[in-house]
Amino acid sequence: MNLTIIKKSRALLLSVVLVGASAFTASCGNGDSSVNLKIPGVNGPTVTLQQDNVLISMVFENVQLDGGLRYAIPKYKNSYMELSPDLQSSGTLFSISVSLTDVFDSNLQLLDPQSLPGGRALPGVATGRLPAVAFSIPKFHNISFYLGPKFFGIFMPVNLDIDQAIVTARFYTGKIRAGNLSLVGKDANGENSGFLLLLDLSSTVQKQLKKVMNQYN
Repeated sequence: MNLTIIKKSRALLLSVVLVGASAFTASCGNGDSSVNLKIPGVNGPTVTLQQDNVLISMVFENVQLDGGLRYAIPKYKNSYMELSPDLQSSGTLFSISVSLTDVFDSNLQLLDPQSLPGGRALPGVATGRLPAVAFSIPKFHNISFYLGPKFFGIFMPVNLDIDQAIVTARFYTGKIRAGNLSLVGKDANGENSGFLLLLDLSSTVQKQLKKVMNQYN
């Protein structure tokens, strides 16, 4: 899936459904996507709702590919990741399509809880861990998908030069707060830097997402 297809697809901003008295939005204050943390070497991420799939897309400016590849996400039966040369730059478009059917699969919440790659606690999560599946593909090692009662998230490995710091800020789609975005510096071993995107899955948001999902089933 390339950037042109994404732009032309029948995509709705996730902010359309991420409204109401959720834990995140109730305390969000004023803001919009222009204030989201900037990730060195990455354009994005952006989040949209395409039919019954949550689409997370980003461009890695310093990664080059000659052709496109699609990978199944382990345990997520109806979801996938796709890499392709970005049409508007020399970088690589990374698209992640997560089916709402998978998001609401109770079996995924039985996965072993995991922290960040390398063992540090997940920022913004009281227990520091969430049920997760971790895997690697060429050029991207230690990708992790997290799914809990109130959160869905992804950790993407990126080489960040911010020592061992973890910087967390609100993440917006349009003017609606959708969750948190964290920049994760290298650990004590000089490894496992990247960014963590955690999206709100409060009960109110889940009800709204399920209504959208049912329209396509």
